[in-house]
Amino acid sequence: MTDSHLADSHLDCAPTNIEDALNEAEAVCEARGARLTKIRRKVLSLMLEHKEPAKAYDLLQKLDGEGAAKPPTIYRALEFLLEMGLAHKIESLNAYVACGHWGHKHMAVFLICDNCKAISELHADKTYAALDEEVSAAGFDRSSSVIEVHGLCANCAA
Repeated sequence: MTDSHLADSHLDCAPTNIEDALNEAEAVCEARGARLTKIRRKVLSLMLEHKEPAKAYDLLQKLDGEGAAKPPTIYRALEFLLEMGLAHKIESLNAYVACGHWGHKHMAVFLICDNCKAISELHADKTYAALDEEVSAAGFDRSSSVIEVHGLCANCAA
């Protein structure tokens, strides 16, 4: 690979060296008793190369005939990446982003600029701790949650 494998990320936690990130992702999967198959690796690679959140069908078109590249193929790969903590889904955009904080579990808060479409990620540990406390007090066991904040980024608000 050339220097083009270095991507400018839209998210603070997304890795910049794609090959190193893929190798690390493979190790994370193995440590969790799973396998980063060729298709899953390719989908993650495409997400790492993408400078903005990627929709499933955009990723599907870029698979270039890898395996049986059909919608169920891409959705199974994305579901795996989400389960492994290698990606996040931005629900309001129905799009996916790679995550580089694979070594520890975290919940993300996405800041989405409604003007320029820039996306940033906060870990918001205190926010999630407060949410977990309230959810637990309600007798509910949270399995997942996504917090998205829409507004204007610093560049657009200025």
